[in-house]
Amino acid sequence: MSDILLDVRDLTVALPEGAERPNAVEGISLTIGKNEILCVVGESGSGKSMTAHAVMGLLPKPHVKVTGGQALYRGRDILTMTEAEQRSLRGGRIAMIFQEPMTALNPLMTVGDQIEESLKAHSDLDKAGRRARVVELLADVGLPDPEHLRRSYPFRLSGGQRQRVMIAMALALEPDILIADEPTTALDVTTQKQILDLIRTLQAEKEMGVMFITHDFGVVAEIATHVAVMQHGRCVEIGTAEQMLNAPKHPYTRDLIAAVPHYIEHRDDFLKQGEALLQADKVCKTFHLGGGFLRKGRQIVAGRDITLTIHPGETVGVVGESGSGKSTLGRCIVGLHKADGGRILYQGQDLVALDRKRFRPFRKDIQMIFQDPYASLNPRHKVADIIAQGPIAFGEPRAKALDRARELLRLVGLPEQAAERYPHEFSGGQRQRISIARALALEPKLIIADEPVSALDVSVQTQVLDLLDEIRHRLGLSMLFITHDLRVAAQVCDTIAVMQKGVIVEMNTAREVFQNPQHPYTRTLLDAIPGRGWEIPEDLRARRHGGTHDGRGAVA
Repeated sequence: MSDILLDVRDLTVALPEGAERPNAVEGISLTIGKNEILCVVGESGSGKSMTAHAVMGLLPKPHVKVTGGQALYRGRDILTMTEAEQRSLRGGRIAMIFQEPMTALNPLMTVGDQIEESLKAHSDLDKAGRRARVVELLADVGLPDPEHLRRSYPFRLSGGQRQRVMIAMALALEPDILIADEPTTALDVTTQKQILDLIRTLQAEKEMGVMFITHDFGVVAEIATHVAVMQHGRCVEIGTAEQMLNAPKHPYTRDLIAAVPHYIEHRDDFLKQGEALLQADKVCKTFHLGGGFLRKGRQIVAGRDITLTIHPGETVGVVGESGSGKSTLGRCIVGLHKADGGRILYQGQDLVALDRKRFRPFRKDIQMIFQDPYASLNPRHKVADIIAQGPIAFGEPRAKALDRARELLRLVGLPEQAAERYPHEFSGGQRQRISIARALALEPKLIIADEPVSALDVSVQTQVLDLLDEIRHRLGLSMLFITHDLRVAAQVCDTIAVMQKGVIVEMNTAREVFQNPQHPYTRTLLDAIPGRGWEIPEDLRARRHGGTHDGRGAVA
């Protein structure tokens, strides 16, 4: 490959004493050339981000440090440069887009001032020139009304807009190399598609080399020219995108590809029997924000005439982007929000008409699995106590509730010893399994699963989805499954309701939604699926259904 911009040779990054392994990165070698997009793929803890931070000189020294190897930028070793030289390189020739723009942007500064900072430090432009360049950059990344937007604070922007500001900031000095660390993981699929298209377009226009860090091979299929796969700090396979997507050799690479949810594999039609377990009838919910003395507040309509039914044993998926009202509907059903209008009939009883005290008996039958298991599990309580808390509150003897908690841990694929540990001692996938066990503790008939796998690696996501499906069949549960990813909905949902701006715009069987979508918004969501044009090799799709994982939810 000609014109190599970055050449990483045998890079090793040591972790502090007492860590679960001695090195975060061990003997990594990879190159990035001009006009190349190298996707670095792997699960959480594989060393992807640590490799990028080492190249950028952003390791948390002295606890984490480079102990071997080189990182050559146009032949010069970045690792032996002085701090001032690294800072100059970092601000000019190598730029980075971070995973979470809200934490990377200063909430007290306008976005224009933050972009201008790097121009002030690394360019000779005067104030007027810097301001003009900021407006130009914001326009380049497709933001509306850049002159007005540069005076906005980060909290006033959407997630996709904040990520575009981060890209504009990274491109301010026209770097040779752009490092993008999971820049689309937290975004809706439509916004993710826009960001991927933007990075690909800007990379081609400016002939940059890009290191794109991700855990999703669907994203790889969209933009990669080359792929490096990392596991436990080592690079296990590297090659062209064509080779890695269609003929991977290493078992770990094959497992990662097999774990990618695929919308073609939707479920068969569900045979509805008997009366509906739950019926939402023209449910409305409006939030009133701000306002005060002589100041008009703002109204956000989160639900408008929402109507759907869930039958015994059925999984109904609610799909849509952030702000569409999906989670609000789930919270209204479980009693965390009070609907403003309409009815929510559970076995004939209108839950909307009940006050908190009369709603309480229904909490046994309707349980919720939250999106972030770490935030929803009490860090001060042991796992057994967390799971047993609900049954104890409903009068079950403590000893019996704790025994049941241990049974549930076995059911969700965790060892019985997990009962005596705390939530922080588990991986993300394991914590979500604990959340599932807690939801099952009261033997519910209906589970509201609110984005239960969106924060997980694809292989762990597969394990949790398979677990939910297995438990649903074993216990005869019904489920309302909330997600923004149609690929995920295809794996677990019998019926799919597509929501946009508080309204269900389409509702049908999974087969009909995927094969014959009726609403333009549904078609937009389908078109935005990453890797839509890539056919996962048949042998790897079969591998997914063959159960290659151990089901323990462990994250590397």
